[in-house]
Amino acid sequence: MESIVQQALKNSEKEKLLRDNMKLEEVCEEFGQPRIVIVGCGGAGNNTINRLYNLGVSGAETIAINTDKQHLDMIQADKKILVGKSLTKGLGAGGFPDIGRKAAELARNTLEEVLRDADLVFVTAGMGGGTGTGTAPVVAEIAKQNDAIVVGMVSSPFRVERARALKAEEGLEQLRSAADTVLVMDNNRLLDYVPNLPIEQAFSVMDQLISETVKGISETITQTSLINLDYADVKTIMSCGGVAVMLVGEAKNQEKGDSVVRAALNHPLLDVDYRGATGCLVHITGGPDLTLSEAEEIAEALTYELDGHANVIWGARINKEYEGKVRVMAIMTGVQSAQILGPQSQGVNLGENSRVSQNNAISTRNNSGSIIDVIPMH
Repeated sequence: MESIVQQALKNSEKEKLLRDNMKLEEVCEEFGQPRIVIVGCGGAGNNTINRLYNLGVSGAETIAINTDKQHLDMIQADKKILVGKSLTKGLGAGGFPDIGRKAAELARNTLEEVLRDADLVFVTAGMGGGTGTGTAPVVAEIAKQNDAIVVGMVSSPFRVERARALKAEEGLEQLRSAADTVLVMDNNRLLDYVPNLPIEQAFSVMDQLISETVKGISETITQTSLINLDYADVKTIMSCGGVAVMLVGEAKNQEKGDSVVRAALNHPLLDVDYRGATGCLVHITGGPDLTLSEAEEIAEALTYELDGHANVIWGARINKEYEGKVRVMAIMTGVQSAQILGPQSQGVNLGENSRVSQNNAISTRNNSGSIIDVIPMH
């Protein structure tokens, strides 16, 4: 038996070299790779795109859409689209979602072009403003017409912003009708999570959480793993139910197992009851010190309270940058949360007393992307 183990270890090293070579080849080979697009709509959505671009997301394309040219000029993305140029003169939607939607409709031909052949589309925006609230549903609708899986990740206004809350509710309903799943991140929970941070830094926490979640699922699909997960796995899990959530957790070596599971399940800005979930996709990333038993232990702990007949798919990747730590990313379907909405769920009230309180391969062609000036349709 010992000789078999020794031979297996030798072969493992050969396989590692082969996987590394395959990664190099994959950079030049697009066939068989899903097209993942991340679209940021309006100010908050653009800020998330900017952070994602700086983080780097392997195998995904970032697109920033805005009616405000001044803000768009400050954003880094693979593509930047100024919509409604003749309508708003590049000065923004003035907080009116109808103008934002009309600007997106005027740019429909351009949006259809940049979203063509997309397999998975993330749409991120801040609900309650003009551009994000108005353009996000149009982007989701176009992506869905192209048979993409569409995931909305939006933030809702603070409770004190009563007028914006009503706009957010209407925009959210429109987004839900087009997307497969919408995650609503609660700005009000920032008050509990980071109450003493300056406003700009507090909102950067929201951007970071959204960015890490999007980056996690994108790279799970596009990067080769020890126990591989692919786009088909994600599509299978997302098809298990209309309501899903993506969770990310990380822990150091001495805190593996239960700690990384708790970190994933206790999302600071999302209230989720994961017990009884009907589907779960788990991906674990660790350093060369991650053992098979540790990976299996993490997957088992994360799925312990799921439905007994839940469809569970899990995988693992070894990354030398994760020496001494481990990260878990999970997609769960069939969960309960007032903040996670499927296309067939009941209407949700974003009023002041609601649980959903008012409330967010990279191209290296250049650092700032190029603004596409949209010619209105007649």
